[in-house]
Amino acid sequence: MKGSTVHLDRVAGRLAAARLVDGRLDDLLVAPDEDVPLPGAIYRGIVERPMKGQGGVTLRLPGGTAFLKKARGLRPGQTLLVQVTGFAEDGKAVPVTSDPVFKSRHVIVTPGKPGYNVSRTIRDEEAREVLLALIHDVAGPPGELGVILRSATDAAAPDEVAEDLAAMLDLAHRVAGDEGHEPELLADGPDPHMLAWRDWPTPDALFADPGNFADHGIDAMVEALAHPRVDLPGGAWMTVEPTSALVAVDVNTGSDTSLAAGLKADIACARALPAALRCRGLGGQIAVDMAPAPKKDRRTIESVLRAAFRADPVDTTLAGWTPLGHFELQRRRERLPLHRLLGGVS
Repeated sequence: MKGSTVHLDRVAGRLAAARLVDGRLDDLLVAPDEDVPLPGAIYRGIVERPMKGQGGVTLRLPGGTAFLKKARGLRPGQTLLVQVTGFAEDGKAVPVTSDPVFKSRHVIVTPGKPGYNVSRTIRDEEAREVLLALIHDVAGPPGELGVILRSATDAAAPDEVAEDLAAMLDLAHRVAGDEGHEPELLADGPDPHMLAWRDWPTPDALFADPGNFADHGIDAMVEALAHPRVDLPGGAWMTVEPTSALVAVDVNTGSDTSLAAGLKADIACARALPAALRCRGLGGQIAVDMAPAPKKDRRTIESVLRAAFRADPVDTTLAGWTPLGHFELQRRRERLPLHRLLGGVS
């Protein structure tokens, strides 16, 4: 099917959301175990102790421990509102920030960072004025809560945006007014279905009926992620294999070993790599062993890589070429690896 479709269903009993573009799996979100703190969740934590040499403190959460970087002036036993910023690596504390934000499809509310703004992607001045007026109507005069209207508001009905903004402001006020003294979950993070609604572009079609993953071949696509091989145009392929230290990507041209074939395979890898990492939930250090190609074309390959990752929602830093001809990237660990969630899938 041409265009984009979003599918809401389950994988191995877990809530899941899949995004297809022209019939190919472009993104996949799968829920972790119920006791895993979700990114975006807000907790009342209890400061435990400073971590000398690391510039942070540990906090006690319900059923676990969190780590807050660059924490100063905090004393043991103090309560603190924190927001989960990512999944914990094996054996490590949950990463958190003490500057929570409240994010929905249309709105971002920023406590302690006042001001009303509209996404820069909305360029029409008249539309911006209307949206700014809507913020003032719902939120009143500027105060301690900042508001940013996201790009999705440009195509949304004003009543829908106003309702969304009011809900986020209410949640922010309720969390800010917390006066408890024990570790507690105050606002849960979004599950895959909510994340799909919040962060993915409006699709050409939405399927939310149970069993639609099987009906549309998505179950088979997810099963294919158990294998490292990703086929590329022209008979080339790449393998994407997570190790304990990094994610290794190897590009192969197949039977054609010419430099021209290597360049084509490397460009195809650059275009396909973001989706391959997204769907597998992989982050951290990425090392790409490109197929042999003329050195003069490295700038072209890097340009395609930058364009491909510019549209990727996960923060990724392109570190560049190594002396051995590998290309290295550093990717934020925003998701749990699929092989940890489903077992055997890499």
